[in-house]
Amino acid sequence: QVQLVESGGGLVQAGGSLRLSCAASGRTFSVSAMGWFRQAPGKDREFVATISWSGRNTYYTDSVKGRFTISRDNAWNTVYLQMNSPKPEDTAVYYCAARGETMPTMRDYDYGYWGQGTRVTVSS
Repeated sequence: QVQLVESGGGLVQAGGSLRLSCAASGRTFSVSAMGWFRQAPGKDREFVATISWSGRNTYYTDSVKGRFTISRDNAWNTVYLQMNSPKPEDTAVYYCAARGETMPTMRDYDYGYWGQGTRVTVSS
């Protein structure tokens, strides 16, 4: 089994910055591509960003391109989401996800491991 634990959420002002972290533990050798998803109140969970095991391939949803950056440190089994210039519409619970395949994907059903989520609130 793989456990994912997110941290770094909280209250941030619009235009500020916040960095989310997701630490993987357990059978981490089975983890390859990882991603971030979010769920705003009253809305479905949506894709935010994903990264390949090597870190060379990253993909973002259009609404965060140029503002958010996904990265990873495999030595520490950790993936990050740097949120710059967040907007109130970025307010959501952010979930880290991992899968055993190397190809990053934007589909939540492709991920077999999920964290419990960390709440991000962006004030205007």
